[in-house]
Amino acid sequence: MADRPPLPPFTRETAARKVQAAEDGWNTRDPQRVALAYSEDSVWRNRDTFVTGRAEIVAFLTAKWAREHEYALRKDLWAFDGNRIAVRFQYECRDADGQWWRSYGNELWEFDEHGLMTRREASINDLAIGEKDRRVFGTRPEEERGRSFPLQ
Repeated sequence: MADRPPLPPFTRETAARKVQAAEDGWNTRDPQRVALAYSEDSVWRNRDTFVTGRAEIVAFLTAKWAREHEYALRKDLWAFDGNRIAVRFQYECRDADGQWWRSYGNELWEFDEHGLMTRREASINDLAIGEKDRRVFGTRPEEERGRSFPLQ
């Protein structure tokens, strides 16, 4: 099995790199690519949905990005300890009817010794926004990496 650095135990620097790598991966909206960051038997809770294994992760993400148009995500390191990282995030997307949404959430991550995520728990709330209220566009520019984003 190939390692997926950075590997635990995490330091502030390596945890921040892991978070940025996750943000970059999810912003590709490529379910196959994103799923490679998770162990073969990874377990998720995403809102009220439970997912187990890479095949289910791919199916979940495929359906997610089919309905969440122009998806753009920002993640922020909240805390870390050993092989665990806590993240807060915001993403924006529009639905098929053109309504824009900002979704706020927190994730708890756990990693194996190879740097693959074995557990992901996500709690997420959605807020309808107007297109003029958008602030998350595409991949984070280099000059904004490592910066926290505003709550509102």
